[in-house]
Amino acid sequence: MKRLFKTILNVIPRPILIRLSYLVRPVLAFYLKGNTFTDPIDGKSFKSFLPYGYGIQRNNVLSPSTLSLERHRLLWLYLQNETDFFSAEKSVLHFAPEQCFLNRFKKLKNLDYTTTDLLSPIADVKADICNLPFKDNSYDIILCNHVLEHIPDDTKAMQELYRVLKPGGYGIFQIPQDISREKTFEDDSITDKKERAAIFGQYDHVRIYGRDYFDKLRSIGFKVDEVDYTSTLSEEDITKYCLAKGEIIPVVYK
Repeated sequence: MKRLFKTILNVIPRPILIRLSYLVRPVLAFYLKGNTFTDPIDGKSFKSFLPYGYGIQRNNVLSPSTLSLERHRLLWLYLQNETDFFSAEKSVLHFAPEQCFLNRFKKLKNLDYTTTDLLSPIADVKADICNLPFKDNSYDIILCNHVLEHIPDDTKAMQELYRVLKPGGYGIFQIPQDISREKTFEDDSITDKKERAAIFGQYDHVRIYGRDYFDKLRSIGFKVDEVDYTSTLSEEDITKYCLAKGEIIPVVYK
């Protein structure tokens, strides 16, 4: 199964994968039903999660029911336990909306919820993150997770995110990050998909972020909190929810 998943991820275009996943999900959830691991997003438990990864695959990370990964489950727990996201009236802009969140966030009556992406078939507004069609100071909350590593001009993208965020608002901008790396590495001359996957971790990534990611956000004008939320959780919960211990949630404020 691991080899099959790797082939599927690298061969089938992402928009098609998104559509196919709606058909496959119920079958996987039924087949893997159990009591060992739990997806906090829907509360369902399984004997194991699925493997996932474009280059080196990670075992036991993809939830069969919501198709959430470690970062999604961590974000859900943070929003649920540490913010008023699920109760306060807020305007939310969500980039590249993840399937595990989309319908759940849409149903929240407290949110004025807008999704956007350049290519995603499930986004409300088709837009370039470097040239957004939204007015200044429009949104209380911006979710932009695992997007910036795909954008050649991430500085311009960050400036646009800052522009449309309301003063006093906050954003969560997760990225794949190598905490052991001081400086972000990017090389525009690397265009081969296999080489990109080997160097950047995925065929459509254009950089690998280091610890300087947080300072780059600060240089745009954001106040940044580097939240290690797993450090507040028990080892039992980290294992139960299949989280990546030590993953940092970048929470930004304007």
